[in-house]
Amino acid sequence: MLDDHSHDAPVALDLPDDDAGRKRTSIYQPEQAGLIFPEIPEFANHAEAREYRKKHLVAACRAFAMHGFDYGFAGHLTIRDPERPELYWTNPMCVHFSQVRMSNLILADHKGRVVEGRHAINRAGFVLHAAVHDEYPEVMAMCHAHTTYGTAWCATGRPLDMISQDAAAFYNSHAVIGASAGAVAVEKESGLSVAQQIGRNRGVLHQNHGLLTCSHHSIDDAAFWFIALERACKQQLLVEASGIKPQLLSEKTARYSREHVGSDYIGWLHFQTLYNHIAETQPDMFA
Repeated sequence: MLDDHSHDAPVALDLPDDDAGRKRTSIYQPEQAGLIFPEIPEFANHAEAREYRKKHLVAACRAFAMHGFDYGFAGHLTIRDPERPELYWTNPMCVHFSQVRMSNLILADHKGRVVEGRHAINRAGFVLHAAVHDEYPEVMAMCHAHTTYGTAWCATGRPLDMISQDAAAFYNSHAVIGASAGAVAVEKESGLSVAQQIGRNRGVLHQNHGLLTCSHHSIDDAAFWFIALERACKQQLLVEASGIKPQLLSEKTARYSREHVGSDYIGWLHFQTLYNHIAETQPDMFA
């Protein structure tokens, strides 16, 4: 079963340039130039880009730890290497999210062979993530973890209702996948069957399994929307438990909200708050 809520046509955003004449692509970018505000970095070479991606992958793992997304060795986050996009960086097997650091990340190929690093790779993570990265060259990053509320809501086999601005970030951009429901994706065939349905969506609710997010933009984007998807599942469960029928957003409002507060850029921007906090309070991540 597939409940497809993949992207529809984006809403055009006609925003004035800032005071310095730079183009703005989000209403959250200040019109007043010179203020402190996160800027997407530009890199002089692959080494700089790789360093950035690895740091933000580690921060994403630490953010998952902060949100209580750990469950034994389950959970895997990946980001493509900028120079060799057929390879991807991921967290090491049997290392708690809170203990992931620059020095223990591993670089793997789509066959599950560790190219760089001393730790083993998570078999289920390799099968699923490698299949998605292989099927969709445009997918930059992917996240999966066994979370409480996401797993619970996935058992219903239902997509999210548009009950809030938070949920609207996933309007027409999430899918319920019933294929291989509840099965551990350790065989390549099962990974491929699910992967073929994942890459077109920001979020995936894999029935009887849990949540997955993909990004064409960054690990920052994929990680933040994973956190947001878990939160949306929690909100949905709370509303369901109340027994009160919620008021749903109109399609127009849901689409507007997704474009303004649910874009890839907004996912990246949200994550900078987490990154800065983690980098400041957990400097061992850089070791």
